[in-house]
Amino acid sequence: MNHPLHNPVYHALLSGDRHLSFGNEQVKFFDEQVSPFAGFEHDYAKGFSDLYDWLPSGRNILYAIPSFITQPAGWQVQHEIKGLQFVYEARRPDKTEFPGIVPLSAIHIEQMVQLAKLTKPGPFGTKTIDFGSYFGIFDKEKLVAMTGQRLHVENCTEISAVCTHPDHLGKGYAYSLIQHQLQIILQQGQQPFLHVREDNERAIALYHRLGFTISRSMNFYFMKRL
Repeated sequence: MNHPLHNPVYHALLSGDRHLSFGNEQVKFFDEQVSPFAGFEHDYAKGFSDLYDWLPSGRNILYAIPSFITQPAGWQVQHEIKGLQFVYEARRPDKTEFPGIVPLSAIHIEQMVQLAKLTKPGPFGTKTIDFGSYFGIFDKEKLVAMTGQRLHVENCTEISAVCTHPDHLGKGYAYSLIQHQLQIILQQGQQPFLHVREDNERAIALYHRLGFTISRSMNFYFMKRL
C-alpha cells in the first residue's frame, strides 16, 4: 500500500482538508481560488472522466503524481512541471522566538497575491489563505516574504508559498519563515513536507540545509477542461 504522500492531494481532500473539498469519495477538488488541485485514487480509471462531469468547461486543475501520464480525453495539458517532494525527518529544532514574523489575514490578501504573482511559488488565489497558518515579514507596510501551509495529509502538513521579494533576497527571511513553520507543525505532532521544482537549485539547497530530505519525484500537470 502506498504512503498517503504518494498521492498527497487526494489524501489531503479525504483527511485534513476535507472541509475545503468538493466532489465525491472517488474524485475530489478544491474551489479554484483556494487551489486548482484535484485528485483521485491512482488506480481509479474513471478519475479524469468523472472530473470532466463535475467541472465546467474552461476550469483549470492541477494534478500531482509521481509517475507520468498522457493527456486524458476531454482535457488539455497546458503545462507540466517536474518536481521533488521533501519530508522533514531531522530532530526537532530548538524553540525560537521570531519577533519579525507576523500572522497574515484577510486584510493582507491583495499583497499576498501580488507577492506570489511576482515570485511564482505555485498557484495562489484569493482564497488560498483558507488553508491556514500564513505568516509574513514586512518592510515598513510592504509584505516582502511569506510562507504558509497547504495540503494537510493525515499526520503530514505541507509548507507552501515560500517566497521572498527579489529586492529582499539574501536576508534569511525564507529560512526564518520555514523554521517558524517547522516549529508550529512539529508542536502539533505532524510531519512537515513540501514540494519544489526540480530545477530550483536555490530552494533545494535551502531545504537540505534545514534538514529536509527528498522522498520522491512528483510531476505536476496543469490542465484545462475542454
